[in-house]
Amino acid sequence: MTQKNTTVRYSLSAIKRKISRGTSKTRADAPEATPVGDDFWKRARVVMPQGKTSVHLRVDSDVFNWFKKQGDGHLTRMNAVLRSYVEAHKH
Repeated sequence: MTQKNTTVRYSLSAIKRKISRGTSKTRADAPEATPVGDDFWKRARVVMPQGKTSVHLRVDSDVFNWFKKQGDGHLTRMNAVLRSYVEAHKH
């Protein structure tokens, strides 16, 4: 099974143009990250996710609604919370 690459890359100038047009989901007042430097990139490694499993999951309505009110990507955030829980309990 081949996984489709959904990574999108934007230059800083392209991001700033999207913000100025109001087409970016990035907050206009979001701080810019400090450059990490060449040493970071020399040690960096690519880690590919193992893939996803589609499930039907019943969660409490108030929990789901809270995540959904946070905006787009609520299912991704729910997965991140579960991932954090799993990682915390592996050690």
